[in-house]
Amino acid sequence: MNELREVLRRHRVARRMTQAQLGRAIKVSASLIAGIEQGRFIPRPETAAALDEFFGTEEEIQEAAVSAKKDARPPWLRPWTEHEERATLLRWWEPLLLPGLLQTEEYARAVLRGGWLSDEVVDRGIQVRRDRQAATVDRPSPPRLSVIIGEFALLAGPPEVRHEQVKHLLDMSQRPTVQVLVVPRSAGLHAGLAGAFVLATLPASRRAGYVDDQLQGRVVTDGGDLDQLEISWEIVSGLALPVQPSRELLQRAMNDDD
Repeated sequence: MNELREVLRRHRVARRMTQAQLGRAIKVSASLIAGIEQGRFIPRPETAAALDEFFGTEEEIQEAAVSAKKDARPPWLRPWTEHEERATLLRWWEPLLLPGLLQTEEYARAVLRGGWLSDEVVDRGIQVRRDRQAATVDRPSPPRLSVIIGEFALLAGPPEVRHEQVKHLLDMSQRPTVQVLVVPRSAGLHAGLAGAFVLATLPASRRAGYVDDQLQGRVVTDGGDLDQLEISWEIVSGLALPVQPSRELLQRAMNDDD
């Protein structure tokens, strides 16, 4: 990250430009330029390309941004994000929160701030989520994403944040590659309450899984562990409402905040 910050600042200072002037030159905000130089943001590919074009630096800033993007991810998360980017199918169960790939920025910020994290760490976490979304659900040929969430996940959070987040879920569920189902509270106790997990179907019929805990997440590749996650998926799938009733529950959850 230091390399990206230093490269951008060096070229800007050499041109004797303020952050606001540079922002206007490439049509972005001064706060974005400041955030990159402070290490809080990593420019999107198109912004990094615009900076290289403006400074005449070939691909120097783009390469620094790619390195910074990799560094922004916690070491334990990097192997999983590589699986996400290669997956043809992602099956995601979340009993209490909403999946990171479908989170709005404000919802993600509220979740991260709930962990008493510094603003810098929160901003870095938001950037990582943004990058993961761009590399999966928002890429030109996205994987199929099947999400099952517990109804409680729709009820947590400030009303204004929750409203926009549930609306985003409804919008995403209209995509042909995204399915969102809900396990109602009436399902009672079940194995899925033991924790969230994701199953990735990879090319050549390979599999990988991901589970979270209070400290960090871990990638699961052991066949027996993956089989157990498959069983848990079948359990929550059987408890989930069908597509249309799930959408109706999402709509009611959003309307309750109006």
